[in-house]
Amino acid sequence: MPLDFEELRELLQTISQADIAEVTLKEGDFELTVKKAVAAAGAPVGIPMAMPQPIYDAAIAMPPQPMPMAAPAPAAVSTGGGASPLAQEDNTVAILSPMVGTFYRAPAPGEPPFVSVGDRISSGQTVCIIEAMKLMNELEAEVSGEVVEILVENGQPVEFDQPLMRVRPA
Repeated sequence: MPLDFEELRELLQTISQADIAEVTLKEGDFELTVKKAVAAAGAPVGIPMAMPQPIYDAAIAMPPQPMPMAAPAPAAVSTGGGASPLAQEDNTVAILSPMVGTFYRAPAPGEPPFVSVGDRISSGQTVCIIEAMKLMNELEAEVSGEVVEILVENGQPVEFDQPLMRVRPA
């Protein structure tokens, strides 16, 4: 089960955001254990890094490499992911990424995008896909209105609560 660097990075990002203290992956002579520091009361302890440091076993072929710090996402007020009451002076609402992953505007390469600037959308309509750990997650709008801006390029990595597009509510 050799992982390439990008798969390992995605795995560590997902684990760092989950309520998981320890994960061990084993297959044959390959073993990977990732542990997060936990406070005495059981709450995760803040680590001054982008991700927890994994514990490397001698069976892993690649040496430890420093993980790059993720660029901070713009400050956002979240209502649980999806749509946020981030109102600007133009009365728009941000649709936020509910997870770390890769943003896709269309269901497949060569197909038309789910939405474009100027499109009218309704609550519950799929507006994009966020790929995380090889799973395609359709993101549905939580607000009806007109798409006024798409803030992320197709195929671009996105962070949790990162604004993806702005909608003027109808």
